[in-house]
Amino acid sequence: MKRILKRALWCLVAGIVLAATGAFTYVLWPLPGGLVTRSAGTGVRLEDRHGLVLRTTRAQDGSLQRWVALGDMDPDIIAAFLAVEDHRFYRHSGVDLRAIGRALRDNLRGGRVLSGGSTITMQLARLYYGTPRSFTGKLRQMLQAWRLEWHLDKATILEQYLNRVPLGQGAVGVPAAAALYFDRAASDISLGQAALLAGLARAPSSNNPLVSQSRAAERRQVGLMRLAAVGYAATADIQRAGQEPLLVPARSGSFQAPHFTSRLLAHEDAMPADGVWRTSLDLGLQTALEAEVRHTVDLLKTSGARQAAAIVLDNRTGEILAWVGSPDFWADTAGQVDMVTSPRQPGSALKPFLYGLAFDRGYSPASVLPDIAHTYATSLGPYRPRNYDRRYHGPVRAREALASSYNVPAVELTDRLSAAALLDVLHRAGFESLARTPGYYGLGLALGNGDVSLLELANGYRALANGGEWQPTTWRKVGDPRQVTTGEPRRVMTAGAAALVTDILSDPVARIPGFGLETPFDFAFPVAAKTGTSRHFTDNWAVATTRNFTVAVWVGNFNGQPMDRVSGITGAGPLLHRAVLLTAQRYPPGVLTRPQDAGAIPVTICALSGLRAGPRCPHQVEWFTPGTAPERECDWHRPSGMVLPAEYQEWADQTHAVQAEFTSAPAAADDSSGGGFRISSPRDGDVYQVPPGVETRYATVALRAAGAGANGRLRWSINGRPYAGQRWGLEPGQFTFIARTSTGAVDSVRIQVTD
Repeated sequence: MKRILKRALWCLVAGIVLAATGAFTYVLWPLPGGLVTRSAGTGVRLEDRHGLVLRTTRAQDGSLQRWVALGDMDPDIIAAFLAVEDHRFYRHSGVDLRAIGRALRDNLRGGRVLSGGSTITMQLARLYYGTPRSFTGKLRQMLQAWRLEWHLDKATILEQYLNRVPLGQGAVGVPAAAALYFDRAASDISLGQAALLAGLARAPSSNNPLVSQSRAAERRQVGLMRLAAVGYAATADIQRAGQEPLLVPARSGSFQAPHFTSRLLAHEDAMPADGVWRTSLDLGLQTALEAEVRHTVDLLKTSGARQAAAIVLDNRTGEILAWVGSPDFWADTAGQVDMVTSPRQPGSALKPFLYGLAFDRGYSPASVLPDIAHTYATSLGPYRPRNYDRRYHGPVRAREALASSYNVPAVELTDRLSAAALLDVLHRAGFESLARTPGYYGLGLALGNGDVSLLELANGYRALANGGEWQPTTWRKVGDPRQVTTGEPRRVMTAGAAALVTDILSDPVARIPGFGLETPFDFAFPVAAKTGTSRHFTDNWAVATTRNFTVAVWVGNFNGQPMDRVSGITGAGPLLHRAVLLTAQRYPPGVLTRPQDAGAIPVTICALSGLRAGPRCPHQVEWFTPGTAPERECDWHRPSGMVLPAEYQEWADQTHAVQAEFTSAPAAADDSSGGGFRISSPRDGDVYQVPPGVETRYATVALRAAGAGANGRLRWSINGRPYAGQRWGLEPGQFTFIARTSTGAVDSVRIQVTD
């Protein structure tokens, strides 16, 4: 037994001697040729689709990365990195055993890795050799650090480290980071800026000020406290440095599309090590859209809206053509918040996917849905949905219910089809942010009670324009061999259902009951558009898709503060209108897929019941996918004396009365009393309010009359002055409207407009 132990001991000693000899030999062995040569640098230049420079990690002299000698760097940089990373740098030989012991103690006490105890030399070794972060990797890193210290002096090691350390957003080395974040050379850095850069070294991707100003401020404070603790800076200087701005706006033309490029550079696994990358962005469209976003916020600031965002997608390729995450990327408070990717509640903007599901389940645009008071029993208690206008509209056809964005029919449809089925459709449409269970969202899912991002919403509507097929977006110009996309194509709904949805969303007549005659969605070309407003007017959304492109916009506040009754029509709608026109100037909108092109057939139906039209019905042509057209002829319009079903009788009587009012027989030509002629819009005694922050062309009221002579030439006057238009722009005050027919019939009304 003793002989065995003795042999084992000798083997252990021999192993230790061999290991020590090998380690000593490794340390003494010359460094590989070219290891410490001044690197030409790595850098990325991001260009728009036309070759215009968006952003670059190059130094100010135009090289990919300028190597700055240690003696040319600001002394504050050296002090900050030594204080934060390795204040005993000049007192150890590559490995600081005291720091490693302290790290072991802290890690054991904390129950997790809090510190690695790496010196600047060890970090440089990892940058040289790519040593993995593990126990064995740490041992290798120590050997590599000793080797570097044996062959290099301290100044060379520090210079190599400061020029090679990654500092976020693709910036490699202090010179590149100083130019990126502060638009300064490494020789002209303030104490606060030096502390921030030093603080980024341990987590540059998540803590840099272009990703999170709050985390960057914390890291700067850590750097300043370390400078104070080791005596490298005076207290007064530390206090002044803590008040410096975190970012300095880059010079004009050197940093375009900041949210878009920051998003790309933050995903380092998708980025190349160097070279020129041609992105999908259109800088001309981007710049114009940024101006419109700022203009919208200026218009709506009195209504409590301080932020806005927008994105434009190419429908065919999925290319991102424009990306505006906030009005001012350089704003002191939350300018770097990117609302293109930040999830919020979309309101009614999800309803088209519900109706697409319904059309695939046998419903049609002519299906009659109840818009009546109804209470649903849910796991959270009774739920009674209400419409935006706080009114019920009786039985309504699906076309009108979707186009006018009625809430009550949407909840009823969700109850019939199930929230689980709707959530499945939304997941297939790319809404990955909806990560909860169907039971969590419940019936309110159709009304947008789950958080989604603007990018998800835009790409979901793009699927509608593409015949119901979802495809991933791309930030690279199509045709580049290094194309980057995420996700595989998948079908959201049938092509027929998608065509019916876009046909409804582009129907200006169907949206009249909910939004009036003139809306921001009136264009000279086919556009399928939808708005959404979250509860308490916190978020405004508006989306428009043409055959060739999709535009989505958001208006609200990053902090969730409600706006002063700014809806999707009055807030996001005008921004969407201008954004669509800007895009159409550069990219032809094309023609949306028509229902007949997707296999739908036209059927003449009753505009009231949705059944096949009878001889007494108000006729309307509707589109039906195969197997969904009604077989029965309408029996709602019957001869006098026959009774409708009780649930429809009152509503039908009201409809007939309105029809009769507008189809009354003409009066005799000599009827000077007016023969039933009257002004139907505006109504006598109406009180209007000028919507805050809305362009004057949208804040209007229609001028209409009914009865004898109303179809002929009318002469209008407002407060005694002739008026030739068909709509009148609202302005505060009291007004008398007079309408005269060519036969002499006259009527007048008085209204009041408040501001």
